[in-house]
Amino acid sequence: MSIIAKRGVHFMQKLNAANVPAALLENGQRRVIDASLTLIRERAKLKGELLRALGGSVASASLLGVPLGHNSSFLQGPAFAPPRIREAIWCGSTNSTTEEGKELNDPRVLTDVGDVPIQELRDCGVDDDKLMHIISESVKLVMEEYPLRPLVLGGDHSISFPVVRAVSEKLGGPVDILHLDAHPDIYHAFEGNKYSHASSFARIMEGGYARRLLQVGIRSINKEGREQGQRFGVEQYEMRTFSRDRQMLENLKLGEGVKGVYISVDVDCLDPAFAPGVSHIEPGGLSFRDVLNILHNLQADVVAADVVEFNPQRDTVDGMTAMVAAKLADTLITN
Repeated sequence: MSIIAKRGVHFMQKLNAANVPAALLENGQRRVIDASLTLIRERAKLKGELLRALGGSVASASLLGVPLGHNSSFLQGPAFAPPRIREAIWCGSTNSTTEEGKELNDPRVLTDVGDVPIQELRDCGVDDDKLMHIISESVKLVMEEYPLRPLVLGGDHSISFPVVRAVSEKLGGPVDILHLDAHPDIYHAFEGNKYSHASSFARIMEGGYARRLLQVGIRSINKEGREQGQRFGVEQYEMRTFSRDRQMLENLKLGEGVKGVYISVDVDCLDPAFAPGVSHIEPGGLSFRDVLNILHNLQADVVAADVVEFNPQRDTVDGMTAMVAAKLADTLITN
């Protein structure tokens, strides 16, 4: 556990030991929660009003950071990822034009509504049930401001559950999900934690928030992962058969008959040669160009996306994986 997280836990333990009235703590939590949601709401309103005034934008990706790392089963470094990804997006070592010709400096292409203040909420004793609700509500606030579409920067993969839930509930029906990852993250409750980053897609499928779930890049899967996949009707594409599946995966068409398509990119879907800055290093993964080919050729109405599991604490000195995560985010921009 990080020093900051421990400090928050110790603070709450001291308050409980001092017999601070529960009503006082609950009232304080409500105020912090309200303030957190108000901050996201007002930022989203401001950006939405600006874009509507400018006109000409059908959809604008809006960065929303969710710096959560405590549901990781190994390392908590992904909590520090959102600011590093933002820094890389605007790094002067490259220009602001994506491979598909989109200009990131144009707010009609990319906006930013800041971060959900995860650590401040946890410092106040907000538990994971409430925290997941706050993340969902934050995503909905972004979606309420046309033409903003959430592009969420994690954080560990546990954030995908509340984000997908929010997208599905806001749109009024399930979505199709393209999930790029070394792991299926579909344990019922990994190490007893229902919100574990290794259990996010079990929660999504149980909730009926996805019609189809395609998992690509899988190369660390056990018996439970396969059984859970069969239980939920997941389409799992393992790296051992990628050469056989490549043509189909690089020509996907998703979303017909549902409310849209959600894309979740775990940075460890990539071979560690391309992205060493991850918590779980799994050799034998996708190349960066493999991922770009899949995303560039995808035929879909992408309504939201996330980039998760970049761990700055394991990155190279020159921030190589931060740049990889940034380009993944750029590639997910639709407008």
